[in-house]
Amino acid sequence: MLTVDMADLPALVGRDLGYSDWVVVDQDRINGFADATGDHQWIHVDVPRATAALGGTIAHGFLTLSLLAAFSYQTLEVRDAGKGVNYGFNKIRFLAPVPAGSRLRSRQTLESVEEKGGGWLLTRTVIIEIEGQEKPALLAEWLTAVYP
Repeated sequence: MLTVDMADLPALVGRDLGYSDWVVVDQDRINGFADATGDHQWIHVDVPRATAALGGTIAHGFLTLSLLAAFSYQTLEVRDAGKGVNYGFNKIRFLAPVPAGSRLRSRQTLESVEEKGGGWLLTRTVIIEIEGQEKPALLAEWLTAVYP
């Protein structure tokens, strides 16, 4: 994990922030996400049907996306930030399905740092990889803001 002060952020533009730890996306996590969001589509939660049709269940795209917060805590810490907030996305692409039982991790690059309301608006390119697969699960341009 890279640990910096807010004043150091502009100098990191273009820098690869590295990888997060691997996270297992198992059926229990998928079912919990389905319960939390009300998205019980069979491709996610009906193991026998999904196995017959697809070879197994797949994680929700939004479950994969939601892991960005945890992955971010493992790649960049801004020591003197009083708060950080999710500001949104410029782009999100779900590139490959995530089979239940897969391990995922992120790789993040800091693309830009702009002054915003007394803090910094960070734009990061995030790739979420699936262990053992060439094609990533997700590619996103993510905006977060940090404030003193």
